[in-house]
Amino acid sequence: MGTHERWTHLLEILGDRGRIEVGEASELLKVSAATVRRDMDELAKQQLLVRTRGGAVLSGVAYDLPLRYKTARQADEKQRIAKAAAAMIPPGAVVGLNGGTTTSEVARELATRADLAQHGSGTALTIVTNAINIANELAVRPYVKTVVTGGVARPNSYELTGPLATMVLQGVSLDYAILGVNAVDPKWGAATHDEGEAGANRAIAERADKVIIVADATKIGRRAFAQVCAIHEIAVLITDKDAPEETVEQLVAHGVEVHCV
Repeated sequence: MGTHERWTHLLEILGDRGRIEVGEASELLKVSAATVRRDMDELAKQQLLVRTRGGAVLSGVAYDLPLRYKTARQADEKQRIAKAAAAMIPPGAVVGLNGGTTTSEVARELATRADLAQHGSGTALTIVTNAINIANELAVRPYVKTVVTGGVARPNSYELTGPLATMVLQGVSLDYAILGVNAVDPKWGAATHDEGEAGANRAIAERADKVIIVADATKIGRRAFAQVCAIHEIAVLITDKDAPEETVEQLVAHGVEVHCV
């Protein structure tokens, strides 16, 4: 288990329990107590937890793992989902992408598609995004026209949110919106934990002819605080093979085209 993967696991456990002792974390992570102490000390420096005499507790801020610590979760599934999503986009399309680990993978898949790279002079694809990390990766691709919204950057997701983001999005027209979310429920639709992110993501969805949701199985059948789009607004859901079968059937019954990859 690599360092970042170990940190992610430790923060996930802490998020569930609120506090953890060094010995307990050592057993769960299958590493030495000395390694756990070093990990806790480093995460405390980054303000992601608070060290106690024998372990750690959650920091006083709202608990939401920064994007860089989420990348180890369901990594293989996210790559398969991203590949399937990127394959749906024809050359010349205008695509809206929000922030998140899965959509970041989608951006990489699009950026490295051979048919786009060999497009020749001109624009092979236009990406409109409110995620500054995605814009950073795509800006070096001469065949991708990258449009970035304004807004206030959220440090946990690298997404730009607020009135400046929605104002730009209201002035564009998209062929596709590829959105990563925290939850997909047959009744409540697609949602995320933060209302600011949901507002910007909703604006992307509203400007697109076709909405594609990319979400691994851990997000399916769950609810989150702020709705991004209603179930009838979702054209396609791309998830992995571990998605609950009953929930998938309910989504299909609502008219969603579901791909389990």
